[in-house]
Amino acid sequence: MGLKGKNYLKIIYIILTLLLSVLFIPSIHSQEYYANISIDIDESGFVTIDGVTNYPDLITETTEVYTSKKQSYWLLNITKEDVFSDYVFELTLPEGSSINYIKSSGSIRIEESLGSLTVKGFGQNESFSIIVQYQIIKKEDIAILNLDIYVLIIAILLVAVTIFFIIISINKRKTLSNKLDSKVDDVDHYYKGLSERQRKIVDLLNERKRPLTQTEIQRDLDIPKAAISRNINALEIKGLIEREKIGMSNLIRLKKL
Repeated sequence: MGLKGKNYLKIIYIILTLLLSVLFIPSIHSQEYYANISIDIDESGFVTIDGVTNYPDLITETTEVYTSKKQSYWLLNITKEDVFSDYVFELTLPEGSSINYIKSSGSIRIEESLGSLTVKGFGQNESFSIIVQYQIIKKEDIAILNLDIYVLIIAILLVAVTIFFIIISINKRKTLSNKLDSKVDDVDHYYKGLSERQRKIVDLLNERKRPLTQTEIQRDLDIPKAAISRNINALEIKGLIEREKIGMSNLIRLKKL
């Protein structure tokens, strides 16, 4: 083989080497990164990352690079575009935190222990990313919230008891009113269709609250004996009075309403 042929072979070799570098080196490079880390966030948003990894500058202590805050909402964003052959992480949020939004490049699960939320995740052959929006409710706020709930419950119970007694009072008034109306109806029944003398006899018996003899009625009302006898007979027929024979006298009493 001549010199020119050897040069061609070298050129082909160099080209093949470059092609192989382009095709395989990135994938080989992407497989190099791994991580088994724990991520802790305190109430002030400082992040501490500890564990084992070969990714540069991933392990850090008390940094604010990965967190931001808007009003009462915190946002954690740890995103590495490079491909990790495998990674495992455990993220612990501050005590009293609640998660509003969460997204991860791998698989995750959320656990709760002793008032703190923990996010555990893992992935293979992909970039590493964990984004969490969370909110911290302080113990004082929880105590105030619980107190407000208790006050609200007590207020509702007081209103319910008040309404209950109002309903009972209204029902009692209705019952009493019905009884009074019934008595009025009964009294009207006594006087319905009665003559003036019959009304006087009924009024006298009702006023004395005891049986009276026919002679007592005649004397108290100053009505002739024949008229008394006739009106008492009429009241007895109407079922308003009852007569009881005792010796030579008749006891006259009103029938119960």
